[in-house]
Amino acid sequence: MPVKKFTPLTPGLRHRVAVTFEEITATKPEKSLIAPLKKSGGRNSEGHRTMRQRGGGHKRRYRIIDFKRNKDGIPATVKTIEYDPNRSAFIALLFYKDGEKRYIIAPDKLKVGDQLVSGEGASPDIGNTLFLKDIPLGSTIHSLELQPGKGAALARSAGTNATLMGREGKYATVKLPSSETRRILLTCRATIGTVSNPDHGLQVLGKAGRKRWLGKRPRVRGVAMNPVDHPMGGGEGKSSGGHPRSRTGIMAKGQKTRNPKKSSNRLIISKRK
Repeated sequence: MPVKKFTPLTPGLRHRVAVTFEEITATKPEKSLIAPLKKSGGRNSEGHRTMRQRGGGHKRRYRIIDFKRNKDGIPATVKTIEYDPNRSAFIALLFYKDGEKRYIIAPDKLKVGDQLVSGEGASPDIGNTLFLKDIPLGSTIHSLELQPGKGAALARSAGTNATLMGREGKYATVKLPSSETRRILLTCRATIGTVSNPDHGLQVLGKAGRKRWLGKRPRVRGVAMNPVDHPMGGGEGKSSGGHPRSRTGIMAKGQKTRNPKKSSNRLIISKRK
């Protein structure tokens, strides 16, 4: 899906690059599949700010997404492709043959009217959900489960996909979007194809106000602060601030922060680059 640039009629349009939303076929969500979404503004239950740079933004309603895809053997028809303000990918509304409606993460190149099915015996076509034991090797997949029956956890954001590399014993070897290669149980499910909206990363907001609409408040650089406020603060003139790190001193750009005793380490074949 292409992106579009704008005639610079205003300063905010001069550098703006936006997705064209050509795939979107409906503007209003399915009423039975939306829920209220409360915002915290970065505050905890006592009202204290525990997370900075959060607050404001447009009011949203949550779209209830079917991450489990556990209606096995029941065909569904794609009714609409919709925008979801809570995620970078588009979502698709499915009408099942038994009358139930569900939202799913829309794969790229999915069209209204397509027939989808999940479970054993399903063909490895775009949008169908199968167990890893039934998916052909080398297939492009997304919305992978990490634990059988728990629901999709990996490769859910716009334009991402994983690759099924092999099978050995009760595990499948999968290459993830981060370039990490790890083993996942064969009884976990995954959906065929790549996640929709692959041009999401090409967007340029164009002005600070658009960031505020998304619920993001201004962020001050550490090097612009005083030494009392940040490890990289202080110095005469425009100092580089030393080695990049967070406000709490956690090193960036190279230092490993993963727990060496983490139980899932044994499932990782090669780490992300």
